[in-house]
Amino acid sequence: MAFDIKDPALAPQGRNRTDWAENEMPVQRLLRQRFAQAKPLAGITIGACLHVTSETANLMRTLLAGGATVGLCASNPLSTQDEVAAYLAVELGVPTFAIRGEDEASYYRHIHAVLDMKPNLLVDDGADATYTLITKRPDVLPGVIGGCEETTTGIVRLRNMERDGALAYPVIAVNDALTKHLFDNRYGTGQSTIDGILRSTNVLLAGKRFVVCGYGYCGRGVAMRARGMGSHVIIAEVDPLRALEAVMDGYQVLPMAEAARVGDLFVTVTGDIGVIRREHLEVMKDGAILANSGHFDVEIDKGALAELAVSRRTIRYLVEEYTLADGRRLYLLGEGRLVNLAAAEGHPASVMDMSFANQALCCGHLVEQRGRLEKKVYPVPGQIDREIARLKLESMGISIDSLTAQQERYISSWEEGT
Repeated sequence: MAFDIKDPALAPQGRNRTDWAENEMPVQRLLRQRFAQAKPLAGITIGACLHVTSETANLMRTLLAGGATVGLCASNPLSTQDEVAAYLAVELGVPTFAIRGEDEASYYRHIHAVLDMKPNLLVDDGADATYTLITKRPDVLPGVIGGCEETTTGIVRLRNMERDGALAYPVIAVNDALTKHLFDNRYGTGQSTIDGILRSTNVLLAGKRFVVCGYGYCGRGVAMRARGMGSHVIIAEVDPLRALEAVMDGYQVLPMAEAARVGDLFVTVTGDIGVIRREHLEVMKDGAILANSGHFDVEIDKGALAELAVSRRTIRYLVEEYTLADGRRLYLLGEGRLVNLAAAEGHPASVMDMSFANQALCCGHLVEQRGRLEKKVYPVPGQIDREIARLKLESMGISIDSLTAQQERYISSWEEGT
């Protein structure tokens, strides 16, 4: 298949959305100019499994400018913007396999369609494509140079693969770059999660008891934005250091068993399974709203919710009402999938500008280091992280100081003291 999308006629709308996002992506524009001249990806085929959004389309533009051949599939069934998929396939000529709302069989068929292109690099979001490549498509492996991973969830899976000796090629943990998780995870997830909740429910957050499950960088972003909207924020955590940090940041910290009884609105953002379970659902108050911003739809036990319900209906778009035997109603947003992409538009382009700059530059780094890297998960090279921050500041018209020669000598020495 050249592509598998909803409607090719949507391409002009997708181009407009992509152009609008580009206004907030100055680093991508700068890299595109650089890539167009240097062609660091000439002769390279890149398979990408990402959220098919206008921001991703701008990354595709950059990779194409660098000389790459690119194929793209969706990393989540509900995150695709069909008009952007049409633009990529019809106008940019990127083999694109993504339809919003696709079923599981189509989702994996689309991953295989990208792998059929025999990519040299894999740019992944959640590690589903990486897992499929390594376990199902050994025919593709001989030509693979390496990969990049965008998410916390994906990095956890990849490090477990490395531990078990299953990782078949080097992968760069783009998620762990400072210019990614300090901004994308915190400010991007925070704003877009609140956006998804408000678009789907139109509830007033002021005065609500807002439970955030997980206080990593994504959880911190959600908590910060919920507090800014006037919510009383409660944090549920399993890590004592993160729980202590949440306390010091001024939040109430409770075990889920207690938070479940008092919360009005719950957001899971942990990357783990079964965060909100049957025992929590059984004690929630009438009208509690459940949303997830973790990568996969496993953080809220949807099976238990369905078993407890005596009836269910779609009461608003992407809002499903579950009525329990005692009359209590619980509301699940976006089928328990990423609420910021299912019910909204995902992260703002400005933060994805930096995240996707990491992807583009790390692809170039993997090509440069071809044959020199072991089958391990590597951090983003520090010089790439700093270069992206420098470019972002420059685009914002912000200048910073440089160390003097004396300062350079001082911090490089161990001999000088008081």
